[in-house]
Amino acid sequence: MRARRNRKIILMLIGIVIAIMLIMSLFFLLKNEPEEVVEEFYTYEAAGEFGKSWELFHSEMDDQFPEKGKYIENRGHVFMQHMEVDTFTFEVGDAKKHKHWQMRSGAPTLREVYEIPVTQTFDSRFGKFVLQQNCFVVKEEDEWKILWDYNY
Repeated sequence: MRARRNRKIILMLIGIVIAIMLIMSLFFLLKNEPEEVVEEFYTYEAAGEFGKSWELFHSEMDDQFPEKGKYIENRGHVFMQHMEVDTFTFEVGDAKKHKHWQMRSGAPTLREVYEIPVTQTFDSRFGKFVLQQNCFVVKEEDEWKILWDYNY
């Protein structure tokens, strides 16, 4: 009788530990999603796959880059041809959450936006240089999408 009760307690404790681990894993997976889309975006950019990175833009970016083909052409031209680089390395920083944010004056106010700094390092014919840019990530139709800041 006592062994049976101990077995039930042990099984219950194991179940609780597994449940806690699953909840924590889910929390950490969901927590990192904004950073993951930024990582994905710049991985595509570093590989010269600008069409794939363009697909990760929020619809508000359509004003800046309405045509995928033009984005691919311009991005490749500026980074790969003018700077004479084949690729770059990058680091994604920690996200800072904003309750409300606008991409530019007059744009819709977006809620629950994450600001994520990205540092790109280029080794070019002109020497090594570093480009720092803050990306903004927000959910659009249940997917994390990227915006850039045009408040200048």
